[in-house]
Amino acid sequence: MDRKGVPLPPVPQGEAPPSDERTGHRIRVRYRKRGRMRFASHRDIARVLERAVRRAGVPVAYSAGFSPRPKISYAGVAPTGVASEAEYFEMVLAEPAGVGQVRIGLDAALPEGLDVAEVVQAGTGGLADRLEASEWRVELPGVAPDDAEQAAAAFLAAGGVEVERLTKKGRRRFDARGAVVRLESVGRSTAGREATYAILRMVIRHTTPAVRPDDVVTGLRHVAGLAPPSSPMMTRLAQGPLDEESGRVADPLRADRKADPPGRAEWTPRPSPPAEGAHAPPSTGDAGER
Repeated sequence: MDRKGVPLPPVPQGEAPPSDERTGHRIRVRYRKRGRMRFASHRDIARVLERAVRRAGVPVAYSAGFSPRPKISYAGVAPTGVASEAEYFEMVLAEPAGVGQVRIGLDAALPEGLDVAEVVQAGTGGLADRLEASEWRVELPGVAPDDAEQAAAAFLAAGGVEVERLTKKGRRRFDARGAVVRLESVGRSTAGREATYAILRMVIRHTTPAVRPDDVVTGLRHVAGLAPPSSPMMTRLAQGPLDEESGRVADPLRADRKADPPGRAEWTPRPSPPAEGAHAPPSTGDAGER
């Protein structure tokens, strides 16, 4: 089936290629999750991404053992139901690859709502360790901006704001205030002629248990009685290192770009073999950027 208007070969069948432990080339990918894909679970998105890697012919390395798995690791995954401009995963390759061609090929193999924004060669240090905080945009339907501003001020002034949420380990109560670095009302968004949305911007430190933007919205109801008449629209704008002085989130891939040497080997996607009984599609040439 075509993805984003680019004809692709079928997913190859049979055993996965063995991992090449001698090379261990690592790349890091930032991708966006938008539209209906925000309702997909992380497990479903991981399956889609792994399928796209195979369709695009990216030379991913595989684990050893009876059931080889592609060496892909995810960091800082956004909750189901929210959009994100800054999702990340890391992938080990069995051979060098040009990051530009990987980005184009992988993006073309993904469905609408998942878009590859950037691919870089991985430098030293762990990616997950750099993801210290996230910046969020939260649209509150039916809430006046002045009310949102007053509620945000009340939340920040509170010594602690306890909220309760159902987790994998059952219901838990925790403080949502301590993880919030910044919280402000930034105006309004008007959709149509009548619907008005107050917009909140917040920076939330990554903690255990994790404090999510919906926990902050729950806290606003507790401290200020702010209750949107319908579900808020939440979008992660960024995640990365936290500047404690400014309260801003930095780019986690900046160090990788600096360490990426010039003149790295370019890579041409290898054609995926057709599934058994299937006919290979005609050649369509190189896929360009959309």
